[in-house]
Amino acid sequence: MPLPRPIARAAVRSVPRRMAASLMVLALSGCAVGPDFKSPEPQAPEAWSAWRSGDDSLRTAIATNEALPADWWRAFGDPVLDRLQQRAVDASPDLLSATLRFAQARMQRRMVEAQRGPQIDLNGEINRQRLSENGASVRLIDVLLPSGASRDEIVSLMAEPFTLYQAGFDLSWEIDLWGRIRRSVEASDADVSREAALLDLARLSLASDVARNYFELRTTQTQIRLTREDISTLSDQLQLLDAQVRGGSINHLGLEQQRAELAALKAQLPPLLAQEAASANQIGLLVGERPGALRDELQPLPVESQARLPDLALGLPSELARRRPDIRAAEARLHNATASIGVAQADLYPSIRLGARFGFESFASSEFTDWGSRSWSIGPSLNLPLFDRGRRKAVVQLRELQQQEAAIAFQRTVLQAWQEIDDALNGYAAEQQQARELRSKVQAARQAYQLARARYDGGATDFLPVLDTQRSYLQASHDLAASEGRLNTRFVTVNKALGNVSSTSQSQAVGK
Repeated sequence: MPLPRPIARAAVRSVPRRMAASLMVLALSGCAVGPDFKSPEPQAPEAWSAWRSGDDSLRTAIATNEALPADWWRAFGDPVLDRLQQRAVDASPDLLSATLRFAQARMQRRMVEAQRGPQIDLNGEINRQRLSENGASVRLIDVLLPSGASRDEIVSLMAEPFTLYQAGFDLSWEIDLWGRIRRSVEASDADVSREAALLDLARLSLASDVARNYFELRTTQTQIRLTREDISTLSDQLQLLDAQVRGGSINHLGLEQQRAELAALKAQLPPLLAQEAASANQIGLLVGERPGALRDELQPLPVESQARLPDLALGLPSELARRRPDIRAAEARLHNATASIGVAQADLYPSIRLGARFGFESFASSEFTDWGSRSWSIGPSLNLPLFDRGRRKAVVQLRELQQQEAAIAFQRTVLQAWQEIDDALNGYAAEQQQARELRSKVQAARQAYQLARARYDGGATDFLPVLDTQRSYLQASHDLAASEGRLNTRFVTVNKALGNVSSTSQSQAVGK
């Protein structure tokens, strides 16, 4: 017995609702295939001295376990360096490119995330049409036309051109049964983390390059100042010796040797001036300026205004392993490779997409909005992969191999990081010791020179001991200046090896 008409309609209408509810429950209860990512724990020593390959005498560089400030160059208290760092951030094309790649990763993540929900489209169409007099619809006339009816009149009427009005909503939603979309979002999140780490790495490299070139410039300017002071001192001595030679108190040997020393000293000045210009130009390139634009800003500092080396505080080794941008980037790459396995495995299983459409269709514009012109459809579509000659399985194996490669790359990155740290700390400690010994050497050489000069002025010796001690004193002074300059750049190297960069740097750069 057929159901009453109202009850039958209600039953039919409830079918799509029950189907949608069932699919919703199935989607929510579906599992994400593929391995779950577990963040690897980078190996780190309990103390800095545990993983050091240098001699025990080089393990004195660590002062405390307090972390260095993110803007470590400010510890020098040099306002010129601070301004150059900010200008480099504003002008660097490398940093801008890294910022854009980070923004692209975020947009890509939003695109993938959008697959979670339904896609709704509104469409409308107006077409002028004419049906074929010999088409499939005309065949129905032959089947349904009662005998005696005029076929030609009906065909002619159906073939007359008409305008068709259509408008409606289309909805589609992929049921994420196997977690393909969830794994895709997870992989996109890893990409965002990787680009954020690379952005930090770009900022760190830029800050290190600016500081390194700045200290090289200041070291060269110190060498130029010392050379000019030495030239002035030796010139005065040469005039004095020349007067003594003309007076007959000494012979020409000491005078000519002093002239040779003065000429050798003057010969050192042009290469230093060229090196100063090259360092200034390199800084100008980093901050986006033409050659010569920073001439006034990079004038030599007074001796009392020279930057002083701050204390070195490294923080805990375990914190360092999480802070270095290259380690964070390698971990994010491993995370992406792990999530991509789940995406590939999900393609091995059936996929279901729920589709629905509601709209109006009419060939008469006056009846387009009538309720009788409505049309709708709803139902799922199933895609069941059967045979592709192993393509999908090969993709899964490829993603697994890529994950293994990313895991090896992560381990190598960690080992390389500790190697760079050990090299930087050994170099910094060695340079500290060398600078300390050179200070003692300069003090001793100065005293020897003063003593030889006093003995010469008193007539106890000739001028040769003065020349020897003078040469030693000048060389020691230049060696000390070079060592102190290298010590500054060693400090820069240590900070770069430690990956010391602000955790909010990428958000600040993207906001520019």
